[in-house]
Amino acid sequence: MSRIGRKPIAVPPQVKIEVKNSSIHVEGPKGKLDWKFHERMQVAFDAPACQVNVTRAGDERLDRSLHGLTRTLISNMIKGVVEGYERKLEIHGVGYQVKLQGKNLLLDAGHTGRKEGGQVAEFIIEIPSGITVKVEQVTNPGKFAISGVDKQLVGQFASEIRAIRPPDPYQAKGIRFEGEYIRRKQGKAAVGTSS
Repeated sequence: MSRIGRKPIAVPPQVKIEVKNSSIHVEGPKGKLDWKFHERMQVAFDAPACQVNVTRAGDERLDRSLHGLTRTLISNMIKGVVEGYERKLEIHGVGYQVKLQGKNLLLDAGHTGRKEGGQVAEFIIEIPSGITVKVEQVTNPGKFAISGVDKQLVGQFASEIRAIRPPDPYQAKGIRFEGEYIRRKQGKAAVGTSS
């Protein structure tokens, strides 16, 4: 058996679990999540022991690979509705900044396009439902945090924002995760002409 898959998942008392057919519903203080798991997996909620157990139908390769995955995803759901997930990002560069405007995130990331009125073009990103964005510092460097109950959604949204202007290895400008190491490259040296 999968060493991860066979471990029972502890359920805190403030979390409600409901398993029906091939779907699981998890509800906690931070929110609620639903997920449809593979039909070859069996998920059972043991209410007296306050734990969730994941078992598999057979011992085929697919069953073995899904076993640990299913257990981990359910564990992430429980952690998400209790504690939530957060990814912190920074935007580095002269004139680069981040702002919130209603349900939109506005990024000035050094792109040269212009809008009417002579303002630098901004990326206007709609914040998906279930995600909260908090701007901690507008500029130099801009710092903001993405949080939510769904780990996959938080990570995907953070990656999409980073992809707008990935860190430049020469000047280290761009959007990066907090604490991310940028491997710097040395620029080409100017060749002097002899007369």
